[in-house]
Amino acid sequence: MKATEPIGRVPVRDVRPAVECGRRPAKAVPGETFQVTATVFREGHDAVGANVVLCDPAGRPGPWTPMRELVPGTDRWGAEVTPDATGRWTYHVEAWSAPLTTWRRHARVKIPAGVDTGLVLEEGAGLYERAAAEVPEGADRERVLAAARALGDDSLPVPTRLAHALAPEVDDILARHPLRELVTVSEPLPLLVERERALYGSWYEFFPRSEGTPER
Repeated sequence: MKATEPIGRVPVRDVRPAVECGRRPAKAVPGETFQVTATVFREGHDAVGANVVLCDPAGRPGPWTPMRELVPGTDRWGAEVTPDATGRWTYHVEAWSAPLTTWRRHARVKIPAGVDTGLVLEEGAGLYERAAAEVPEGADRERVLAAARALGDDSLPVPTRLAHALAPEVDDILARHPLRELVTVSEPLPLLVERERALYGSWYEFFPRSEGTPER
């Protein structure tokens, strides 16, 4: 990474591919998928998340791509991205604190054990309400709001309130629209997307040994 890489509360380090520390662009062709990786971490035990953003030759950012930890415990995250047109692109990584992931970890332990149950459920209801604001209006937002209401509903059994929040369909929505805090953005790296013929027009194709063994 460049020396000017910002250091936030959730640092992003060693973004790859980076050719000559970003002084030269990585290369691809339209429709070619490649992996972007980075080291993402923070102090303490709170959960983190990360995503990749591709910016097209006009500088327009595309939808961001969620990253996953490649090997648990290594802090190395990665995701695959695909440019769809020729030109000079850039890509960067965004890392952030993931409060809902942290809450779920605590809730799965504390609520079955009966530890601070009321406080945990109240905190969860507030987080899910905040998360719903990040989801586009429609059925998905209503599902997240319904989970928030269930968490705050004292008339429901505690296991039922938690089950609403941890339902697979709610998990799927929040994976696509996570609640992000303390976002740190890496320096952009260059990507040159060339027409596909550039992969095959190299000088070495005309080197004699590429033409096979001459007959004797």
